[in-house]
Amino acid sequence: MQETKLITLEDIKQDQQVKIYIEKANDQLGALGFTEHGFRHCNLVAKIAYNILSRLGYPEREAQLAGIAGYLHDIGNVVSRYGHAQTGANICLNILDRIGMPYHEIADIVSAIGNHDEKEGRVVNPVSAALILADKSDVHRSRVRNADCSNFDIHDRVNFAVQRSFLRIDKDSKMITLELVIDPVISQVMEYFEIFLSRMILCRRAADFLNTQFSLVINDTRLL
Repeated sequence: MQETKLITLEDIKQDQQVKIYIEKANDQLGALGFTEHGFRHCNLVAKIAYNILSRLGYPEREAQLAGIAGYLHDIGNVVSRYGHAQTGANICLNILDRIGMPYHEIADIVSAIGNHDEKEGRVVNPVSAALILADKSDVHRSRVRNADCSNFDIHDRVNFAVQRSFLRIDKDSKMITLELVIDPVISQVMEYFEIFLSRMILCRRAADFLNTQFSLVINDTRLL
């Protein structure tokens, strides 16, 4: 019989295996030219995922699980960018089992992590819905690692153009709104849709699962 205990986000953050894997995963993506996927991104996604379920009135523990999933969701990049969601789910299954998290909580977290990528992800539970919305809302110039603007690809350019990103959760109106401020001199709004349309579709499905509506507002103009 599994000996279980209440695992918190702080427990996860202090785990040496988790620390090293997230650091190495971010280093690997940096070598491949990807934007930041390290502790900044992990902490922010964890906070937003927790806030989504908490502010919508879900049980506190379910919100905490969303925060844990948010912190761990990109750990699979330590192996490869390709299939990182499913790889990360398997890595986290072993880590969470080792530290004694109950099986039913592990199941919710790993299914959320395994389904967070827009290429093949699906919304399967509230934890996964919160993770998707939190992950896809982190678009900001602070994620760009390329110091040479002349060598920006479209992902660098779009992220660098975003001066402000905020995910607003309104329980009363049942609206989840991603608010962006984009510098049009750096990147046109159409470029955002060129690379993020599939992510916005998945966000809409995640919001639907939570019985809310998803909206996108760019430069004070509602586009979705």
